[in-house]
Amino acid sequence: MREFNAKQLQDHLKENTPFLLDVRQSWEYDICHLDNSKLIPMAHLPTELDRLDKNEETVVICHHGIRSRMMGRYLESAGFNNVINLSGGIDEWAKTVDTLMATY
Repeated sequence: MREFNAKQLQDHLKENTPFLLDVRQSWEYDICHLDNSKLIPMAHLPTELDRLDKNEETVVICHHGIRSRMMGRYLESAGFNNVINLSGGIDEWAKTVDTLMATY
């Protein structure tokens, strides 16, 4: 699994359109999220795997990068072969890329 910080992901998104998978709770997602991201809370991910493309580049997002790292490893163990963890999570994104984004 690759790890991108917020700036690296910002640069990556300029030329790529990965699947942005947000694994936080819905109340967290309601506060702030990346455009075009899809919310699948980590507790629901095992039952949603069949709906995801194992070959699509997938960026996993959470608040600080810990839950997303765990879920990225889970995806890899389930056969996903192109997973990126947003280290620092949406919190780092809000602090370094989109400073107008709400935080919590």
